[in-house]
Amino acid sequence: MSRPVVLKALWGAAALMLVAGCSSGDSSEGAGERPGTAPPASVSPSASASASGAASPGGRVSVAGTLTEGLKSPWGLAELPGGDLLVSSRDERTITRVDGRSGAKTSLGEVPGVEPGGEGGLMGLAVHDGWVYAYLTAASDNRIVRMRYGGGDGDRLGAPEPVLTGIPKGTVHNGGRIAFGPDGMLYAGTGETGVTGLAQDRASLGGKILRMTPEGRPAPGNPFPDSVVYTYGHRNVQGIAWDADGRLWAAEFGQNTWDELNLIESGKNYGWPEVEGQASREGFVDPVAQWPTSEASPSGIAYARGAIWMAGLRGERLWRIPISGAERSGDPEAFLSGEYGRLRTVLAGSGGRLWLVSSETDTRGTPEPGDDRILRLEVR
Repeated sequence: MSRPVVLKALWGAAALMLVAGCSSGDSSEGAGERPGTAPPASVSPSASASASGAASPGGRVSVAGTLTEGLKSPWGLAELPGGDLLVSSRDERTITRVDGRSGAKTSLGEVPGVEPGGEGGLMGLAVHDGWVYAYLTAASDNRIVRMRYGGGDGDRLGAPEPVLTGIPKGTVHNGGRIAFGPDGMLYAGTGETGVTGLAQDRASLGGKILRMTPEGRPAPGNPFPDSVVYTYGHRNVQGIAWDADGRLWAAEFGQNTWDELNLIESGKNYGWPEVEGQASREGFVDPVAQWPTSEASPSGIAYARGAIWMAGLRGERLWRIPISGAERSGDPEAFLSGEYGRLRTVLAGSGGRLWLVSSETDTRGTPEPGDDRILRLEVR
C-alpha cells in the first residue's frame, strides 16, 4: 500500500495531553474532525506503537495476505461452517459470500427493508443454526432480522423475519454489532442516536447491550424483568467479543475525551452521559482501557491469543490489549498504523487467524485502488 503511515505517539499513564473530540451531534465513527478540546488527560493506559509484524510481549501479528478486495462500504463479517465468510455492505444493502481460501465473491443479494443513511444501513452479521442474522436500519427503527441460509453452493438467503424491532435509529450512533455468546444467546450493541438521555433510560433499547434468545425474547437470567436490556449507560457500542473464560468485552465510542474497552457485567451502568472514561464514581463501571479519541474510534473487536484486538476507524490501526481474567495484563499496543486506512471489523478465525476489514469506501475515507479489502492476519 502507498497510503502514508500515520505518526504514532507514545503516551503514558500520567501524560498530560490535549485531545481533539467529537460533539454529540457529530459522527462517532471518526470522520476526521472532532471539534472541541478535551481537558488534560490524567489517567490512561500507556501504549507503544508497532510496525506491521513487530513483536510484542506475548503476541505477534503479521499480514498474511489479502483475501479479497473491491468491497463497497463493508461492515459486518461472519464465518460460515467450513471457513467461508459473509460480509455485509452497509450502503448497498447486500450480503456477499467470500471463499475463505480463494477470496472469490458470490453475491447473495440485497436484504429487503434496509434504508441506509448516515451511520445506518446493513450492519452486523451473525450465523446460527442455519440462519443468518443481520442488524439493519429500517424506515422507522434499527432492528435485527434473520434469514434462512443453507450455506451450500447456489443457496440464497431466505426472506427476512423480524427478531427484535424498536431499536432507536438516528443519523449517528446506531450501534450495529451482533454476536452469539457462549451461552447460545444473541447479543447486540446499540447506540443512543445522539439523544444522550436514552442511554440511562432502561425502558429504551438505545445506548445498551442487549441479550436475547435466538427468537428475540428476553434471555433467561437477564437483570431486568421481561427486558432484553443487559447493560446500559452506553454511547455507541460497535464491538463485542468473549474471551477464553467466557467474559464479555465491548468497545465503545467516546465523545470529546475517551474511547473505551469495557468488561461487561449483567445489569451494570457504564456511565454515559454522566461520565466518560475512568471516573471512579460510585454506581458506574470504569473501562478497563481507554484511548484519546484521535487514537481509536473503536469498531469491531475479537479475542485471540490472550488479547482483545480492536479495529480503529479514526485511529487507523489495530490495537492489541492483553488481558488476564478481568484485568488488563499489559499495555495496549498498536499495529498496522495508517497502512490500510480506517479499520472497521476484526473477526477471530480458526488456527489463531484474524480477519480484518478496512472501511475506506463509506464516504469518510480516502479510498485507493483495491479498497475495501479483507486481510488475513496471523497471530503468534
